[in-house]
Amino acid sequence: MSETKRTAVITGATSDRGIGRAVAQRYAREGWAVVILDLDGEKSAKVAAEIGNQFAVPAFGYAIDVTSEESVAAAQHAVAAEVNSGALPPVGALANIAGITSPVPFLETTLDLWNKVMAVNATGTYLVTKAFLPDMIDNGWGRIVNMSSVSAQRGGGVFGKVPYSSAKAAILGFTKALAREIADTGVTVNAVTPGAVDTNIRVGSTDEQEAKLARDIPVGRGPRRDRGGHHLPVKRRRQLSVGHHRRYQRREPYSLTGTR
Repeated sequence: MSETKRTAVITGATSDRGIGRAVAQRYAREGWAVVILDLDGEKSAKVAAEIGNQFAVPAFGYAIDVTSEESVAAAQHAVAAEVNSGALPPVGALANIAGITSPVPFLETTLDLWNKVMAVNATGTYLVTKAFLPDMIDNGWGRIVNMSSVSAQRGGGVFGKVPYSSAKAAILGFTKALAREIADTGVTVNAVTPGAVDTNIRVGSTDEQEAKLARDIPVGRGPRRDRGGHHLPVKRRRQLSVGHHRRYQRREPYSLTGTR
């Protein structure tokens, strides 16, 4: 089965200025069918249709709350129905991108904030992976890429603070442990650890915060976009994790940090 006959599932991919949407477009450009899963089902369907039309690939959008086991199961069942009907090829890749940040100093955090950030970032990655992994194992091939952050490796210092860094560190541990556990199945699991990226997740940041972010990056800026406004390093790195040449590569955190 060639890569052009597989489907990539991407969570958190409806934002106009998000990594998820750029990644979905990259998959589609490479000939993959795409599934867009996000909180807003109507917008997910719209974005999927736009990408499908743009790149002439099958596409499907559906609502998902990654913190809800029931919602995740419903989304997986909907995708499976599309596959079984022949509207989509089998799922061959999963990109867990849905996430939220927390630019709140530690002593000002609440348990509710902590739980929410952990639920969307870490628990969401767990639930969505658990839902889509069985079919990949049954098919003997799959590529899972999880969105962590340089904050997990250096202990914050980008935009999100303690809850965010902790959740993203949990994703690294999850990625490495799962990759080891399923190493003989044909499914690989890797993580990406971007530095500061100009997306909607940083809405509300001050000029002072943005200046500090730039100062903390040795090259003095965040990742550049292509002419379509897409984040080149991130989408290219994620594509590297899904090809046939990556059969041997597992548990690898890809750092995209401006040599941070």
